[in-house]
Amino acid sequence: RTGSRWQSGLRLIAAQWRIASGRSARNRAATAGPSANSRSPRASGTAAQPGGSGTACAAACPMSPAAPVTQQRFVVSMRFDAPPFLADIPVPAQADAPRWTFARAPPILAPMPGLDPNDIRAAIVAALREDVGDGDVTTLACIPADARGRVRMNAREPLVLAGLAFAEAAFRAMSTALDVRCLAADGDAVPAGGAVLEIEGPMRPILTAERVALNFVQHLSGVATLTRRFVEAVAGTRARILDTRKTTPGWRHFEKHAVLCGGGTNHRFGLHDLVLVKDNHLAALAGETPDPVAAAVRRARALYPGLRVEVEADTLDQARLAVEAGADIVLLDNMAPALLRAAVQLVAGRALTEASGGVNLSTVRAIAETGVDFVSVGALTHSARSMDLGLDFQ
Repeated sequence: RTGSRWQSGLRLIAAQWRIASGRSARNRAATAGPSANSRSPRASGTAAQPGGSGTACAAACPMSPAAPVTQQRFVVSMRFDAPPFLADIPVPAQADAPRWTFARAPPILAPMPGLDPNDIRAAIVAALREDVGDGDVTTLACIPADARGRVRMNAREPLVLAGLAFAEAAFRAMSTALDVRCLAADGDAVPAGGAVLEIEGPMRPILTAERVALNFVQHLSGVATLTRRFVEAVAGTRARILDTRKTTPGWRHFEKHAVLCGGGTNHRFGLHDLVLVKDNHLAALAGETPDPVAAAVRRARALYPGLRVEVEADTLDQARLAVEAGADIVLLDNMAPALLRAAVQLVAGRALTEASGGVNLSTVRAIAETGVDFVSVGALTHSARSMDLGLDFQ
């Protein structure tokens, strides 16, 4: 009996696979448009430009190198005025069912300094394709094609706004017939009930894009709002709040932009733009002469002379070695305030100091008052709560 159920399950999986394969083949045949080459950045005459989001954001970071090392950057390059670059997204087979296509949207209007509009567009397209799939069956079934309306995106709680351009792009990507108006800007402190975006036009694309638009704004506003709380907590000290690389995969530039909206400062964007010698690097260099710290700094200077060098120190002795080796920044990790104060006095301005570890809203003030230059907070991006916003019909 068990074997029979197992065989039935296998037959069902095989049947579903055959159905899916047939549907995919029909979809590819039905949606065949311009060749892949005609949609490529090279064919359209569009090349990836230097100085994109990473360069622009790094310029705002005091820890970025004076002469960055040229890095090869893989960019999804898409032009707003180019022919459609996505195949039609078919709905489940019906005799008279309409078919969705992502519209050719005009350039994004909402200002988002440091982010490439093409990166925003690419993220939105991926999110819409993930969410819409074969079609928004509820909206297609229930909402007449000629239904129109006006909605506003409102804050349900006080927040610092970030990511509005993503919401605008989501609605514009679904239909160029939508009139999208920004009522606030990234970095604005929005009260509960405040409106940030207004959309008017056909109801179907509004309802289909609603969740994707809200997901981006809610999450990025959460990062900005939490950052603002940390920034306010250290007001009056010399310390600046730094983010970290503990970001959502694929969203790093977006979340670091949200940190800027909240008044924070961006640390390095990746492994390529700052040498950061951490405890495991030093453990791997055990036995080097004259000591692991000096060996690491010397090699970093030789290979990447244009980059700043930061060294993690868990003790006062390591902090001394880092300064003597010529490190630009000393990362004082998991030190109590009394030890941090002693480390700052030991460094005595010969390098910048950064405090890390054990940082939360209840401890950050005491850490900042030790005199460190920076306090890095991983929670800004890995633990920020999404803020409550919603679409309301007018």
